[in-house]
This record gives sequence, C-alpha cells and structure tokens, in this order.
Amino acid sequence: MADVQGLVNDFATKLSKRKVEGSRETARMTAELLRTVISQQKMTSSTNHAAVLIDAVRGVGGRLIDANPVELAVGNIVRRVLYIIREEELSLQAGELTLSSQDSDREIDEEDDKLFLSSAATYQRILHPPSLATLLGSKTDTPPACHPSASRNHDIEGKADKSPSSLTLKRHIMEAVNDLIEDIKTCHEQIADQAVELIHQNEVVLTLGHSRTVKKFLCAAKEKKRSFQVVVAEGAPKYLGHVLAKGLAAKGLQTTMIADSSVFAMISRVNMVVVGVRAVLANGGVIAPVGINMVALAARKHAVPFVVVAGTYKLCPLYPNNPEVLLNDMRCPSELLSFGEFSDCIDFSIGSEAPLLHVLNPAFDYVPPELVSLFVTDTGGHTPSFIYRLISEFYSADDLALQQKLLPESEHSNSI
Repeated sequence: MADVQGLVNDFATKLSKRKVEGSRETARMTAELLRTVISQQKMTSSTNHAAVLIDAVRGVGGRLIDANPVELAVGNIVRRVLYIIREEELSLQAGELTLSSQDSDREIDEEDDKLFLSSAATYQRILHPPSLATLLGSKTDTPPACHPSASRNHDIEGKADKSPSSLTLKRHIMEAVNDLIEDIKTCHEQIADQAVELIHQNEVVLTLGHSRTVKKFLCAAKEKKRSFQVVVAEGAPKYLGHVLAKGLAAKGLQTTMIADSSVFAMISRVNMVVVGVRAVLANGGVIAPVGINMVALAARKHAVPFVVVAGTYKLCPLYPNNPEVLLNDMRCPSELLSFGEFSDCIDFSIGSEAPLLHVLNPAFDYVPPELVSLFVTDTGGHTPSFIYRLISEFYSADDLALQQKLLPESEHSNSI
C-alpha cells in the first residue's frame, strides 16, 4: 500500500496545483487511480470485503476532492466507483442466494420423495400386516426419523449466510471499473455519432470557446456530408475559441470567428447553439465556461435550440443551492490585464488602504435548466427533466457524506 499512497499523494498534488486540465482527463486519471487502490487493497476472510473497499475508496476520494473541490469530475468518478462496489456485491449475493435456493429445492424434492416412499411403506403394512416370522426377524431399534422441514430450514439458513469471496468480488469490480474507464475514453465518439441527426443541411451552428466534444461532434456531421457553417465566439479571456476555429477550418468547415460581445448581434442568424460544459447538475442545470450563460440567454430570446454535449461522467448528483454563490474558480488576473499597465492603480504596500482597482476573473457560469433545450450524451439525447433519472442509474443515495465535501461550509445546511 505504500506505492498506492505515493500515487494518491502525487495525483492530489497535481489536482491542487491545477496540473491536470479538463474534466475528461481528470475523470480518467481518477478512475485509473481508484482501480489501483481496489486491486492493491488487502482483505482478510473475517471482514466484510465490500465494506473494506468502500472505506478505502472513500478515504482516497475525500483526499482528492479536498485537493481541488472545484473539479466536480473527481467526485463524480468516486461516487460511480462506490456505486459499482455496492451493485457488484448485491449482484453476487443475489446469484449465490439463487444457487442456494436451487440446491435447497433439489434437497426438498429428495426429502419429499423419501417421505412419500416411507408413507407408502406404512400404508402397505397397514393393508398387509407382516407375518409373525417377519416381526421376530425385524429390528425394533430403528431411530425415529427427524422431520425433513427442520433440517431443510437449517441448511437454507447456513447457505444464505455465505458472502461472496474477496477474489470474485474484486474481479467483478475491476471489470466494471475497466468498463467505466473505457466509457470515458470513447464517449466522444458515441456522442459524435448522433450529430447527423441534429445538424441539417445549410444550417448555422454557434459555439463558444473550445471543447473537444463539440469539435468531434461538428466534424462528425461534416464527415456525413453535411454542409453547414459554424460561428465560434472566441471565449475570452483565454481565447480558446481561436484554437477551435483553426481546427474546424483545417477539417474543411466554413468557420466564422466573432467576439463574445457579438453573440446577441449574431444569434438571429443561427439555427442551433452547441456547447460543451464542465458539469451537469441533478436539476438539469449546467456549470459551463464563463460566457455560456450569455449565449444561452441570447438563444432563449431568439428561440434558438440550446444543445449541450456531455459524457455521462459529467453527470453530478448535486443541486445548485444559490447560483450567485455557486462554486467557482477565480483565475489569475493576469489573464485580463498586465500589472505593469495598471501599477499606479494598485497599492502593493502592507497595511495600506484598499486598492482602487480590483480584478476578478471567474472561470465558470451557471446555466439553469430552463435555458437548455437538449442534452446529448453517450447514452442518447435527453431533456433536462430526465437528468435526475440518469443520475439515479449511476450514483447511490448512500454517499451524501461524500457529497457534502463538494459544497462550501455555508451551503452544507441546505444541500441535498
């Protein structure tokens, strides 16, 4: 376990220092680390194997969440793995109970056959009494037969108490976690396969910033011989929209670059908005790169469909308590301005009065569910009202204590 602790410490350091960028990469690395933790966990025959694995995953997951609470993908994967452990344990127990019930039914049938034969022999003796020679030659010390139902119930209880072995449970859990990692790696392709059903000929699609899922989605429609135009808002202050525009143009797509402030001016010419997000919350709202809420409001104003593309690993069982104080990541002010140009407005001396100039650089927006038209995930298209059902398929309600770590102290009392 020493090597595992080193891996956990190393990954927690990377998360705290923001050296791991992107929800997809973070989710993949988290799942792979938890797979290592499960495989290296030592268990004894006298312990509850599932409980030991759950405690180990929770301990590691809590450390990773504390390292970077803003990265919701970490908590999502930790909860997914906890859900997998519980489901695999229940599945194995159900399988063993089924086998034990089949064995008990077989034993019951055998006991019934014996009981029937003994009853038939008794009736035969009554109808045809044995002769005196037979009575003198028979054994009278035959032990009384115990009732078959007593031994039957004892055998069933003994078999029902058995729990799945640690090796079998581990093997099933590891296979399920491997499937989860594979889903994270291939979700973009599964989402892109649905592009041809949503993007039609001669349409204009608008997006903001840079998202690999959006890029694959648009390029997949292009490969299906769809002829359409893409309008890319540059996504200040990092201007990642420039990267997306160059990539789309290199793939042969007609691309137009606009400033973020031009979204309302251009939205009336657009047929659809397609964006990638950071996380999908349980109420159908999303946490997205800053500026996307403005795009959603513009789309709602002009009745333009607002489509969100996101893998299921971004589904988060959290509800927004208050959008104004929702978790956010304040980035470095140097992305907005150069300190050399504004040094006369900022007082760096210790113990002085408040500076005249404050610089805030939030990284995310919250988009409420009423502004979202459709979610396109690797399991298909869904409306915002259906998201809570998807979440119930991937997460367990027993992880509320872990969920609290994702919210600030001021929100703990009102969180769900």
